[in-house]
Amino acid sequence: MKIFLASVSAMALSVSVSVAAFAAAPSSLELYPLTVVPGATLSIGGKGLGTFKSVQNNRVTVGGFSALIQRWESDLIEVKVPFQAQSGPVEVSAGKKKLFAGTLTIVQPAIAAVTPAEIEPGQTVQITGAHFGNTAGPRDPNTMFGVNDVMIGGVVVRPRRWKDDIIEVDVPANAASGDVVVRLASSDPLPDGSCCAPVQYKVSNAVQLRLIPSIRVDPVSGPIGTKVVFFGKGFGAAKGSGDKVTFGGRLATIAQWSDSAIVVHLPLDAETGAIVLTAQGRERTVGTFTVHVPKVTALTPSAAPIGTLLRISGENFGLYSESGSTPYAFTDFNTGENRVDIGGVGAVIYRWQANRIDVWVPFSAKSGPVVISRGATKPNSDGSCCATKEVLKTDAGTFTLVVPKIDSYSPKSGGLDELITIKGSGFGSFLKTAEHAYLGLNQGAYKRKEDIELGDNVSRTEVLFSKVAAQVMSWTDTEIVVRVPHRNLYGLGKRNEFFNELATGPLIVRRGSWDVEPDGICCTMKKWLTLEAGSFTIEAKGMPNQGYFNNNRPDADTNQ
Repeated sequence: MKIFLASVSAMALSVSVSVAAFAAAPSSLELYPLTVVPGATLSIGGKGLGTFKSVQNNRVTVGGFSALIQRWESDLIEVKVPFQAQSGPVEVSAGKKKLFAGTLTIVQPAIAAVTPAEIEPGQTVQITGAHFGNTAGPRDPNTMFGVNDVMIGGVVVRPRRWKDDIIEVDVPANAASGDVVVRLASSDPLPDGSCCAPVQYKVSNAVQLRLIPSIRVDPVSGPIGTKVVFFGKGFGAAKGSGDKVTFGGRLATIAQWSDSAIVVHLPLDAETGAIVLTAQGRERTVGTFTVHVPKVTALTPSAAPIGTLLRISGENFGLYSESGSTPYAFTDFNTGENRVDIGGVGAVIYRWQANRIDVWVPFSAKSGPVVISRGATKPNSDGSCCATKEVLKTDAGTFTLVVPKIDSYSPKSGGLDELITIKGSGFGSFLKTAEHAYLGLNQGAYKRKEDIELGDNVSRTEVLFSKVAAQVMSWTDTEIVVRVPHRNLYGLGKRNEFFNELATGPLIVRRGSWDVEPDGICCTMKKWLTLEAGSFTIEAKGMPNQGYFNNNRPDADTNQ
């Protein structure tokens, strides 16, 4: 018995000496990295690590806490740094074999600054600091190991860029003002060493971020006088004493101010540069505005009669702007009005685009320069209108007004539907109906029960036989071909007068146009330039016989 106890004591002494020797001996394993954040992957390299048998047989501890094993080979082990681990020794156990891998330092994430401190949703915020880890991890947020992320106002945000000392994220639309924190995901093994306990997060210190409403500015380029609208919220129900808008440092004229929209006009002295809005005591740069100078590249046609659609091609004409019913007059809320003059006479604007302006040559137009005008102002010091009102004029070229002339027409008489040719010069282009169609016009033409006469505001070019409109077959600047119109044939036939009467009257060519009202309100009623070619007789040729009119068809009007 004494011998047995002596043997046990000797064995215990031998084991304790062996453990002490293991702890004191330098490790043959290599630990990388030596400083990590929770949840990071830790590598242990070396010889003699053996093969992986089970989570119970093969274990790695960090500061005394079991780590989740991701990879185990004879010369390499990879584990996740446990959530609760503290700085301390890293030990590898393989059955009864225990190896010391080195000492690990665990650091916690810390935010130094969030830039900018105020930002709109959809923009990018930069988080600087230390110990964020080298990567956010896998893209799938549902991975068993978790994903490092950022929270803004309680909303999880995936990063666009992640480094150990800097993170960049796009602020989502659903984020709210609040704390910005960096979260490092960690997944530990279950008590039996298997995978995995629920993901936990080490959270950095919190830094405040204020989200401000987005503001949309439209347009962001144009010539002086351009109406610019700010869309957003929180501007205030009305303009305050310190509220203002500047373009390139130049104060703009404010036309409207509400909580959700602000309307201003680009001032005379505006310069390309920052758009700065000052509202509710806060100054914000909300974009960049490019000031354009209008430029004309073509004027077509350069010579034509009244009623012609004149096209001005170019660039930077801006958007059409008017105020209520006074597009050509300056008012407190109209600082960007547009107009075109032909020979000093205001033209009727049909279309105004950034690269194209179409106007009708007015009835009172004269030969002379074509000038595009844009009104603009310099506001008073409080942004109200106006300290100065001026007009930016752009020369578009010279226009020659052509007066139509009839040289001849033939034949001088003809039956229904025969073609008549009118020759001359300056007839211009044929303009079809541009106003809303007059329903009675179509009905009358279909039933042929009444003379077809065009009203004052229906056509701009027409040919009349004794006040009856003819069908135009072709129309050029030097020749017009029309078809002899049908008069009230059924009525004449019913009275048995048709065959004894010849329709003789003037053959007339007309062009119509308008003028802008003196107060700038568009427009006068249509005015007509009338040319009489001569007398024309509609012959009794090509007509139905007398029995046609006495036919008792249900749809025939025989005056029975």
